[in-house]
Amino acid sequence: MTTTAVNTQHIQAMDSAHFLHPFTDFKDLNSRGARVITEAKDIYVWDSEGRRMLDAMSGLWCVNVGYGRKELADAAHTQMMQLPYYNSFFQTTNVPAATLAAKLASLAPTVGDRSFDHVFYSSSGSESNDSNVRMVRRYWDLLGQPERKVIIGRVNGYHGSTMAGASLGGMSGMHAQGDLPIPNITHIEQPYYFENALPGESSDAFGLRAAGWLEQKILEIGPEKVAAFIGEPVQGAGGVIIPPATYWPEIQRIVDKYGILLVSDEVICAFGRVGHWFAYEKFGYKPDLVTFAKAITSGYIPLGGVMVGNRVAKVLIEQGGEFNHGYTYSGHPVACAVALANLEIMERENLVGRVRDDVGPYLAQQFAKLSDHPLVGVAETCGLMAGLVLVKNKAHKTPFPSELEVGMRCRAHCFANGLIMRAVGDRMIIAPPLTITHAQIDELMGLIHKVLDLTLADARAALWMD
Repeated sequence: MTTTAVNTQHIQAMDSAHFLHPFTDFKDLNSRGARVITEAKDIYVWDSEGRRMLDAMSGLWCVNVGYGRKELADAAHTQMMQLPYYNSFFQTTNVPAATLAAKLASLAPTVGDRSFDHVFYSSSGSESNDSNVRMVRRYWDLLGQPERKVIIGRVNGYHGSTMAGASLGGMSGMHAQGDLPIPNITHIEQPYYFENALPGESSDAFGLRAAGWLEQKILEIGPEKVAAFIGEPVQGAGGVIIPPATYWPEIQRIVDKYGILLVSDEVICAFGRVGHWFAYEKFGYKPDLVTFAKAITSGYIPLGGVMVGNRVAKVLIEQGGEFNHGYTYSGHPVACAVALANLEIMERENLVGRVRDDVGPYLAQQFAKLSDHPLVGVAETCGLMAGLVLVKNKAHKTPFPSELEVGMRCRAHCFANGLIMRAVGDRMIIAPPLTITHAQIDELMGLIHKVLDLTLADARAALWMD
């Protein structure tokens, strides 16, 4: 497709000299040069050398309606010409921000006694989770329980990379830098059946036991000190860790028992990824706060926020006075206009229902076949996100030694063969655009089989396999 001539070496030289990339070993990247992506269309991207790659990660979990949607560019242009920016401070609003808030309130399902009529805007998931910390602690202060400050997250959870977001998450590599986590944030083990189940333990039994770790932690800290529990419906950056069906209902029982708030971080899972507008509906729980970002605009422009449930909103509004928190770009009119156009596409093309009833089940059917591959210990899906584990010994699910970096070797084969697939340790994951077709899923599966075979050949040649 490439229609624009790009001097790759010139761009790489500028990049090395001036651009510090996120989550990157700067010295290593400078030694090899960054891959230069120049164009994108549908579910494909092209680099500066003209190579086409099937983007099975939707950019970074976000390009749900696919690349090249003129409606989103038009929405941005129209809004930029009318009102490119104005702040939401000083008792001021704008039309797209107010309209989008009402639209989101209409899309967020009411579950039990939880409804979501209010939105607090940010520009990213990280900022949104910082806002959650502020709102959770403000809520308890207003109720006369300021000692409730502790927020419990999960090992290997991801909630952003700001000081608060990285602390809420349970990534050990992030905590090793910057004296993290910050005070009054702690973690429980993740509900990862493949790694943490006992021999012979059923998935349902494990889900209940894993949820029980939350109650143990609450009792260890003291219920009167615990403010909230935060979790992703499905852990994304942690490797598409799909909890057992029993997990979230039991989490709900526990937070209800002790009266603590529940935060559902849906930066990855919301807006159709798991076949529902919001994933809490699929998994059967009723959060107080719901974090969103990424797919709200399909990544075309930054926007994030928090759906604030009635339990919290009522206290903040009726008892709170001024809430001393916010951002320059809260309710940015251009971002909100693009979000409205994006949601209109999703509704018009029934992308959420399509994931639930059509392409999601088809991907699950095809992805399950990977379980027969000699390298694959388990392959599982949830909607249009999926993960598989590379193992040294399939019969015993023995992992490769971490220093071999087999997942990264597999990822290198992916890029070399026209596939963008992410490696999380030795867990390979995908989350393609929601517009993907059956034929494109077949293409994707062919590429995955190819790179698995290449990785297997490497492992056998190096005598890594049992």
